[in-house]
Amino acid sequence: MKQEAFEALYAPVWKQLEDWIDADEKRRTGKKNNPPAGAMGASEVPARYRRICQHLALARDRQYSSVLVERLNRLALRGHRLLYGARRDSRNRVLQFVFGGFAETVRAEARLVCVAALLFFGPLVGLVAVLQLYPDFVHYLVSPSQMTDMESMYGPNARRLGARAADTDVAMFGHYIWNNVKIGFQTFATGLLFGVGTVFFLLFNGIIIGAIAGHLTHAGYVTAFWSFVAGHSAMELGAIAISGAAGLKLGMALIAPGQLSRSAALGAASQNAVRLVYGASGMFLIAAFIEAFWSPITSIAPLVKYSVGIVLWLALAAYLLFTGRRGGT
Repeated sequence: MKQEAFEALYAPVWKQLEDWIDADEKRRTGKKNNPPAGAMGASEVPARYRRICQHLALARDRQYSSVLVERLNRLALRGHRLLYGARRDSRNRVLQFVFGGFAETVRAEARLVCVAALLFFGPLVGLVAVLQLYPDFVHYLVSPSQMTDMESMYGPNARRLGARAADTDVAMFGHYIWNNVKIGFQTFATGLLFGVGTVFFLLFNGIIIGAIAGHLTHAGYVTAFWSFVAGHSAMELGAIAISGAAGLKLGMALIAPGQLSRSAALGAASQNAVRLVYGASGMFLIAAFIEAFWSPITSIAPLVKYSVGIVLWLALAAYLLFTGRRGGT
């Protein structure tokens, strides 16, 4: 086929892809743009891109003019960037968030993270200590049936530590994900109640976890319970505190919006709040995985589990304190 006939036959195909890429680029840069008449849909782009690549190969093989080959090559490169560049950019953004952005956000909101940590860890640690001196106080906080369930999970007859609600590790993984996500969402979303909901759930979860931990410690389940929670405690408890900081961020925007309207202040605060929640969600996922597949194993020596738990706490602290810092800052 002669070049003139080739161009006459396929020029409309090339023009459609060019128009679509032009429109997409304008949309990405925020410029208003009306799609041209007869514009193809987004679902047609991959097939049209493959046709352009075929036409480029034919043009080169048939030794058509360098002008035509260059036009098709340029169009193929633009199509490739359109289809695969966005995916790569998305992956890069995820990696940048994991290896810097999340930790930077935690440091930027360090005051709120510290407040949330005090509200959560304060009653938790305090009750563990108090219940060693006044063990009957647990009856004001936890029902007898809950205490019986917890004792059965960490008793000498437990097949796997912490087993409940399901028999398989995979099922327990799903159970832990659901439980963690529920706690994190409650703690974060109720910040919209001027922060009151977040404060309540931080205190509530700290009290309940502290009461259970204190009771099991006093009842003699020290090794079974603490070796079980050691591995996933850093990720799970840290994520609760960070979710609380995100909720407090929303609450503070509503309480003290400054010179902005409450809606504008909430919109500005939500950027960092959502980033904190994204990071906390990843931590909850890691915690659920450890809790389902590592924590219940009774064949691993408690000392090994304690050591892993300490390493994970130190690793989390190092990650949040140092990851993403620019040289010397």
